Amino acid sequence: MIGGYAVLTPPPAPGMTPRSFLLTPELADHVRASSEPLDEVAADLVAETAAMAERGEAPATFQIAVEQGVLMQLLTRALGVRRALEIGTFTGFSALCIARGLPADGSLVCLDRSEEWTAVARRYWERAGVADRIDLRLGNALDTLRAMSEEPVLDLAFVDADKTGYRDYVEELYPRVRQNGVVLLDNTLRGGRVLAPESDDDHAVVALNAALAADPRWETVLLPLADGLTLLRRR
Repeated sequence: MIGGYAVLTPPPAPGMTPRSFLLTPELADHVRASSEPLDEVAADLVAETAAMAERGEAPATFQIAVEQGVLMQLLTRALGVRRALEIGTFTGFSALCIARGLPADGSLVCLDRSEEWTAVARRYWERAGVADRIDLRLGNALDTLRAMSEEPVLDLAFVDADKTGYRDYVEELYPRVRQNGVVLLDNTLRGGRVLAPESDDDHAVVALNAALAADPRWETVLLPLADGLTLLRRR
């Protein structure tokens, strides 16, 4: 009971489905129960990815939290995004959310290295009817990005890849994002290790967070959502 009211929570999500380290399991369940629910396709993708993690076939930390995907779909729609780019696709949940927020003639370019994990993504994109909006390009993401036109045509970009590469990704995205376009950076709290960095990834994110907050080219906010989600608006 909270404040005299009974709190109802849904059945727990699969054990390997990420939640914010800032939330208890009960609060995480409440957040999801109070947000737009996943449909069958998205829920099946999240469940299959969680099962892969439980079998040791993929890192559990590569999957974004469900509520983060819901937010990304909402933002894509609310901002009227037509051209989007994703760096780090994994099994495709984040791309599915972005693609669903696009208009029928919108496009999303996905950059990733893994043919195996993105094969899972392709199945669900087809099932959801958004495969025609997604251009998956396999290979080194930074090289692929640098080979793309520098015309400022992107409305939205999402980065969830190697953390030591984030600074380069942001630099390469800047000329390609239109004025008022938005860049989302995942894992910018590093499970709280931004306060006591341990790995090269942790140190890279700490340095990036400080640099972006002082960078006049971007309007920046770091949200305590999931493992930290930084939103950048190109001024």
